[in-house]
Amino acid sequence: MLANAASLLNLDVTILDVGDRAPAKQVYAPSPPKQHIDGSFTDPEKILQLAARVDVLTVEIEHVDAAVLEKIEKSSRIEVHPTSQTLRMIQDKFVQKEHLKASSLPVADYLQVESTPEALAAASETLGLPLMLKSRHLAYDGRGNFALYSISQAKEAIAALGNRPLYAEKWASFTKEIAVMVVRGANGAIKSYPAVETVHKDNICHLVFAPLRESNPEVAATARRIAEEAVMTFTGAGVFGVELFLMPDGRILINEIAPRPHNSGHYTIEACYTSQYENHLRAILSLPLGSTALKVPSAVMLNLIGVSNNIEEIKHVARVALSVPGASVHLYGKTDCRKGRKMGHITLVGSSDADTRENLRPLLEALPGATPSSVEAGIRVIIAGAGGAAHLPGMVAALTSLPVIGVPVKGSVLDGVDSLYSIVQMPRGIPVATVAINNSTNAGLLAVRILGSATESTREDMDKYLLKLEGEVLVKVDKLEEVGWENYVVQR
Repeated sequence: MLANAASLLNLDVTILDVGDRAPAKQVYAPSPPKQHIDGSFTDPEKILQLAARVDVLTVEIEHVDAAVLEKIEKSSRIEVHPTSQTLRMIQDKFVQKEHLKASSLPVADYLQVESTPEALAAASETLGLPLMLKSRHLAYDGRGNFALYSISQAKEAIAALGNRPLYAEKWASFTKEIAVMVVRGANGAIKSYPAVETVHKDNICHLVFAPLRESNPEVAATARRIAEEAVMTFTGAGVFGVELFLMPDGRILINEIAPRPHNSGHYTIEACYTSQYENHLRAILSLPLGSTALKVPSAVMLNLIGVSNNIEEIKHVARVALSVPGASVHLYGKTDCRKGRKMGHITLVGSSDADTRENLRPLLEALPGATPSSVEAGIRVIIAGAGGAAHLPGMVAALTSLPVIGVPVKGSVLDGVDSLYSIVQMPRGIPVATVAINNSTNAGLLAVRILGSATESTREDMDKYLLKLEGEVLVKVDKLEEVGWENYVVQR
């Protein structure tokens, strides 16, 4: 996508990647006699070879050899963006947290820990459980993370993370995940794109909704301000992806930062006046930054993630998208499909949030492993629990015409209040009936009442239940009158 943007600006680009069929090489041919370079972006010799052919060097992923880039910065005229200092700092997630905290930016509490059960037990005493255990290096798309709910999982967690250097982070019971793309020019100028909501599946970005839907407009403004302030603390030019958490009390915490165009910014290609990719190129080449404003009222990005080695599953979704209004398909041309691999994405644009969400429905139903639509499956009411995925009832309500009942689930932190807030604050047009925390009984009874409104036998059963309930209440009333309220104890 960066190569596509470069071709529109008539830029000469040399690409370092493995094989002649690497995705970027498929869409951009260098001017003869120049050639792309075959090799790994982690190979120091190949990086030096690339530097010898270009004026400006930039990265598609941060996990490169920062020492080699520093050598290039010091020994040649080549500009490196973002700088080796920034890349080195962001590569180590613990150092990144330390930097953000030292810059007075909001982050969750965290601790450096040794890879021992004893150290994890000590961390849990300070941070509480559950906590998020993270690898300091080579961690992205959920790789390098382990949710620790019990100290009995300590050995499993250490083994799963490969005995690498770790740090522990206090569990963030967020109500929404937010992302803001920020572009920084070579002269230090800063612009941010609209704040968006991201929804993750198996720790990988699954959906992006733009702009952020929040009843309080200050949330989006604050997210953009924090993201811009964070990027200003780093050196070098280009686009940075800033991931944030919206907490139940309204605070916004920085989760992590990617020093490059990011998955959560793919929507900008169709939805904004200047895509994140074009602005990245403008920034590193000292060109004027383009407008980051939306040019459509609403956009949704759906990631196409492999679930097997069968690429036809991905192509099927793409074919369905060709008949969906406002849909743009991006297939990356990767030769091998496998579980968890990003194979492409689809962006939907529309005149309203309701419009794009409605057009999203057939795409979700076409995804590999998706079940038939709820109506086709004979479902008439949906009860959705909201615990670890506090957004679930709202997401379900956005994607179905059936009535949805949300049950906030009491967790180990915040007692389910975060889930309650997430459900009751859904935007206008996305109704979710909400019951009390952990009150699945009322959810079931409400579902029966909804069904009973259309089915006489079900309604009769509900009437019988209400008569029975009335009798129980009257017995309690008689007891209360007999003994007085001071001596009345409700037996549960």
